[in-house]
Amino acid sequence: MKIFFVRHGESEANLLRVISNRGRIHGLTNTGIEQARQLAGHFRDFPDLRIFSSPLLRAIQTAQLLAGELKTAITIIDALREYDCGDLEGQSDQAAWDAHAALREAWLVRREWHLRRPGGENFFDIRDRFVPFLHKLLDEDDPRPILMVGHGGTYMCILPLVLNNINFEEIYSLPFPNTGYVLAESTPEGLVCKEWCGITKD
Repeated sequence: MKIFFVRHGESEANLLRVISNRGRIHGLTNTGIEQARQLAGHFRDFPDLRIFSSPLLRAIQTAQLLAGELKTAITIIDALREYDCGDLEGQSDQAAWDAHAALREAWLVRREWHLRRPGGENFFDIRDRFVPFLHKLLDEDDPRPILMVGHGGTYMCILPLVLNNINFEEIYSLPFPNTGYVLAESTPEGLVCKEWCGITKD
């Protein structure tokens, strides 16, 4: 089975540099729309794709554009949403982004997975919604490839847990631009990354 982990197109939140991980606000920019349309061309060889999307607007719009080009449907699933940053939600100042970066570093570098912002999620919360959903898909007797439209933050946290050849030590050095994607394949040894945003993996 092939699984494509896709990041959404450029969003209004990206341009405003606002932490926006709740609700259906901050949709795609015109650039993001064009990015999604161009991305669809990469998947024309997979006409039977199953598409799943985060419930955040920027991801839904990306998934809808892909689905429209590929003539398929989407399923919205909470497991794919970006992680909740609690009291940082809606903020755009440098202090908020510094706090955001500090939390991610605590998770990915020091493995302090219990930490969270007030009112937000910790690493275990993200893992406990994402990993069971992924395992459920892998356990299904359905060979069709899967395309997931989600978010860079959640992918950075979780993909080192589920891909056998990606680790936390290298995750900061790997790119994940808007509409970038990771291609993974299921093997007898588990899920393996074959391509990371244009970089071929062994």
